[in-house]
Amino acid sequence: MTDLSAFGITAKWPAQHPDRIQLYSLPTPNGVKASIMLEETGLPYEPHKLSFDTDDQLSPAFLSLNPNNKIPAIIDPNGPGGKPLPLFESGAILLYLAEKSGRFLPSDPAQRYAAIQWLMFQMGGIGPMFGQLGFFHKFAGKDYEDKRPRDRYVKESKRLLGVLEGQLAKHRWVAGEEYTIADIAIFPWVNNLVGFYDAGELVGIQDFPRVTAAVEAFRARPAVAAGLKIPG
Repeated sequence: MTDLSAFGITAKWPAQHPDRIQLYSLPTPNGVKASIMLEETGLPYEPHKLSFDTDDQLSPAFLSLNPNNKIPAIIDPNGPGGKPLPLFESGAILLYLAEKSGRFLPSDPAQRYAAIQWLMFQMGGIGPMFGQLGFFHKFAGKDYEDKRPRDRYVKESKRLLGVLEGQLAKHRWVAGEEYTIADIAIFPWVNNLVGFYDAGELVGIQDFPRVTAAVEAFRARPAVAAGLKIPG
């Protein structure tokens, strides 16, 4: 049996199946990137749910795996060279799982980099902007009398949605005709913007019909429907 005792996180979240990929996460837009990808690829994994209410992400156990105290993070007991691999940052996890499984990242070099560039588009733009919009619209920021910060993020979120709308006018999926890790990275954030953040009207989501249609197609995938709820 695989021994993961060298990883301090397993003392707080014991591995019942140490031969499987260990996932430490929550069903947030970043968290479900990993669970959806694992569901899509069929790679065996064991999810462990953290709680922000008890600051699990700040615990020494979790920080031993991810010093940046963000979810998701994984341990692959069968990493490169047959050695366990700890990994954090959702984009890095998507790239790793795509290469490990040979799925959702095109083998053609040009198409591969097209997918990677849209993955970076999510990480550098959509994630930070939609997250700030959510803060100023739904959470503590909504009580700020000065609405200029909120409006700044609304404007930028609309611009990013427009970029997606234009890309989806030319392709079935974000990076081309194939479903890739770019879609797995981007659409949980759009889904969250309209659903959890309840900001659809604020950003005028009705003006982006191709984006909303793509989100519906994304959510219709069985692996996505499952991954959006993991860890439950």
